Amino acid sequence: MIVADTGAVLGLLDADDRHHKVLRVLFEEDPTAWVLPWAILPEVDYLARTHLGPKVADAFCEDLAAGAFVVEWGKPADLERAEELNRRHRALGLGLVDAVVMAVAERRRAEAIATLDLRHFAAVRLAGNIRLLPRDL
Repeated sequence: MIVADTGAVLGLLDADDRHHKVLRVLFEEDPTAWVLPWAILPEVDYLARTHLGPKVADAFCEDLAAGAFVVEWGKPADLERAEELNRRHRALGLGLVDAVVMAVAERRRAEAIATLDLRHFAAVRLAGNIRLLPRDL
């Protein structure tokens, strides 16, 4: 299982992104392995709409509705763990979205997190020795 962060999904959607090809290959190997935490959805929608255009954002929403992505709607414990990660790593300024991605990855015992945000994700040691993709390929 690969839990996806906002940046990785945007890279997947943006054919001009320098990580697009590797992210697309990872996704197409097993689309059902990718899990999108609920917390990234508004962020992906907003950034896709403002940076990639309404066609891309609308296509993403259509794909979500059609089941092209597995969405993890979360558990209350995810928010508790996110708050703990934010408190423990206050100097990093993780924020809710990144901390929820990390919490979901830990709870679901993910093999990897798809992220382009190494400043946050590489600095936090998560339970389970979770790889960061595409960095750890």
